[in-house]
Amino acid sequence: MIKKRKFSSYTDIRNTVFFEITTGITANIGLLLFHILIFLLKHRPRPFDLTIAQLALIHLVMLVTMGFIAIDTFGFENLGNDLFCKSIVYVNRLMRTLSLCTTCLLSVLQAIMLSPTNSYLTKFKQKSTHHYPYCLIFLWAFNVLLNGRFLVSIGATPNVTSQSLMFVTQSCSQWPINYLFRHIFFLLVNIQDISFICMMALSSGYMVSLLCRHKRQFQHLHSTRLSLRTSPEERATQTILLLMGFFMI
Repeated sequence: MIKKRKFSSYTDIRNTVFFEITTGITANIGLLLFHILIFLLKHRPRPFDLTIAQLALIHLVMLVTMGFIAIDTFGFENLGNDLFCKSIVYVNRLMRTLSLCTTCLLSVLQAIMLSPTNSYLTKFKQKSTHHYPYCLIFLWAFNVLLNGRFLVSIGATPNVTSQSLMFVTQSCSQWPINYLFRHIFFLLVNIQDISFICMMALSSGYMVSLLCRHKRQFQHLHSTRLSLRTSPEERATQTILLLMGFFMI
């Protein structure tokens, strides 16, 4: 019990965590309200608007659950009952995987929409907008089932001491599950994470290559040289690489 409560003494880590959670919640509330306003003002919002609004909602819920986990982890309040532990950890893990999946789909959709008319991706432009909602529904259903293991393995920490328990927070622990199921879940989660991160990297790299090619064509047509002022293509490229780098980290 002494080792378990030692984490609450790290004041700098605690303040940093709560500052990040508060900043993230505030930013995502603003982003969500902004896209709700767009949805109310427009009769037919773009797929990008709906996707970014969904991402803001996913991140908002994820950060709220992280706030509860941080409160319990740093010992501010004992929130541990069985139902609370199961629901908070389950929703947090579900939102994390949905964040990765939805961001990947958004990146792929942007790459398809930016593709030129002579590209092989052109035929997917119309199909992507129609099939996109079905992809989201499938990912929701798949991740709801995949993360269902937390509803079984997570619970309130009992008063008795056990070497098989793994502490998730101060008052919530994870019970051991079957060796075979544990490795199956581990394999599925890692395959999903690596696949979506690779797809994001490929789509981001494709968009960067399109922007660089567009810049070269523009300079060739107008016989311009590189100026001291940053071009829109360079700014867009820097934004894509910055966002992709932050997300992967």
